[in-house]
Amino acid sequence: MSYLKYMKDFSPEIHSGENQPLLVNNHLHTPYSFSAFMSIDEALDQAVEENVQVVGVNDFNTFEAYEQWCDGAFKRGLYPLFNVEFIGINRDDKKNGLLINDPSNPGRIYLSGKALAFPSVLSDDDQAILDKIMKLNNKRSEEMTLKLNDWFNEVGFGYELSFEAIKKNLSEGHVRERHLALAVRLLAERHYHSTERLLGFYLILFGNKCFESNLHSSAGMENEIRSALLKAGKPAYVEESTEAFAETSVIKQIILKAGGVPTYPFLADAVKGFTDFERELHKVAADLKRRNIYSIELIPTRNSHQTLKEYATFLRKEGFVVSFGTEHNSPGKQPVEVMAKGNEKLDDELLQINYEGACILAAHQHLFAERGKGILDEQGVFDASQRHKYYQLGNSIIKHVTCKKELHGVD
Repeated sequence: MSYLKYMKDFSPEIHSGENQPLLVNNHLHTPYSFSAFMSIDEALDQAVEENVQVVGVNDFNTFEAYEQWCDGAFKRGLYPLFNVEFIGINRDDKKNGLLINDPSNPGRIYLSGKALAFPSVLSDDDQAILDKIMKLNNKRSEEMTLKLNDWFNEVGFGYELSFEAIKKNLSEGHVRERHLALAVRLLAERHYHSTERLLGFYLILFGNKCFESNLHSSAGMENEIRSALLKAGKPAYVEESTEAFAETSVIKQIILKAGGVPTYPFLADAVKGFTDFERELHKVAADLKRRNIYSIELIPTRNSHQTLKEYATFLRKEGFVVSFGTEHNSPGKQPVEVMAKGNEKLDDELLQINYEGACILAAHQHLFAERGKGILDEQGVFDASQRHKYYQLGNSIIKHVTCKKELHGVD
């Protein structure tokens, strides 16, 4: 069912006075990219268990999870936000050697689109760009699978991986590095049952190099496999095609035409010393506005509470829409509730900032669905003077769903 059909009886007056912030996680990956969750239902069920009532799907390069996310969220009394994530390139920044929010590749930039239209309004031409990116990423993963098999043969491991089997059984059709690491771990555990034999296999596979992870930690060993085999300079590495990265300006236009809000994901102190682009907050704020980006997000699990507070409060005062999420795009179970590094709870101010950002994005999502125009003007600019109006509208929208779970058959 479409978003508007679930919201057909919404009236902004009903909950306009209820401003208590709810818990929000506005960046969750699903199995349509790579996810810590085995299914969308698992993600949404965990959100319910932890009382996280606003949930944003945020897969790489695809909107395929939106229908299940929409239906599953509304039926659980959760408010869904429809997001997407891209990796783009800015050629000028690359030429100048500027590290933005990829700490290893100058000019490369992660960019999210928040609160997109569902059903999708993307044109066939723009969808073709995304399909090409997906195809190139899968081609690279297939080539890496072949190199993994070559390496297995070289170290005397008498088994092989099948790319088509990985694509069919471990992914939703979009194979990433993490799927390959998962496939290697599963293959090893299928053939080496004792701890001694499994340890010996990994030592040989990694070129007789020791590793730090617990042998029986699924998440830890998959990270070890990626580091030892799939990264630059390692046996199964394949360089990414330049064609797999669209210009940032193209990505931003795709987000806008898809009904979304271009959003910059900060690394902040996830990187020691910060990146060139993010080091000075007043400069990065001005630069983002120059690039016509008025929404930012942080992934607090990788930031200290102090840095998170500094960045979130400063950027909000500068007029940005601010939201938080956890990603969940690596193996291993972790809370859906957003917390700072070390599982430190967010303070009241950060909870309010996160909820306000979700409300503004909910207002955008709803207005765009109704009239084809949300919180951005024709040039993609957000008028921060209207922040409170959009916050109040978004609060009413979210509370309409979360305060009436019985509305859609939830007991």
